[in-house]
Amino acid sequence: MSKDDQQSRPCSSAAQRSKLSEIKILVPDNLAAAWQRCSWVLIQEKKQNRLESMEEMVRDFLVKHGC
Repeated sequence: MSKDDQQSRPCSSAAQRSKLSEIKILVPDNLAAAWQRCSWVLIQEKKQNRLESMEEMVRDFLVKHGC
């Protein structure tokens, strides 16, 4: 996320209280494009900001895999 994106989007109170770390994954272009479309749709449907949505997706992944 660019610095402009971070400043233009409000952060959740939890995100403001905790230090955020970046996770970078490398995937084929078609999967990256699908991820972008899917995450955009989820953000629009749930009326979340990007940080809230990313946190939810990571949490769901970890719970699904018992981590």
